Amino acid sequence: MFHTANSQTAFLSNKGNYSSFAYGNKEIRFRTSSKLNRYTEVRKWDNGYLVVMADYQTLGLTEEYIDMTSILNELYFDTKKFLEPIKEVKIRYE
Repeated sequence: MFHTANSQTAFLSNKGNYSSFAYGNKEIRFRTSSKLNRYTEVRKWDNGYLVVMADYQTLGLTEEYIDMTSILNELYFDTKKFLEPIKEVKIRYE
């Protein structure tokens, strides 16, 4: 369902009150602010920790931090196994 550019790339996007982190055939959705228009840039990917630029309705461009490790742990993923092959994260809207 979610095809990556290569086997080392994951994708981040948002729609409505949810953000989406897609890798391989998995899509992890997590709640986010309804004021988030869109993610604009991935500044850093550090094995589960994202630094991104996000455009908010009321704040404009803001640096934001997303800890995918915590999200995956709460969903009972084998976090290390899932994140290990990911070398980059890109913004993608379909």
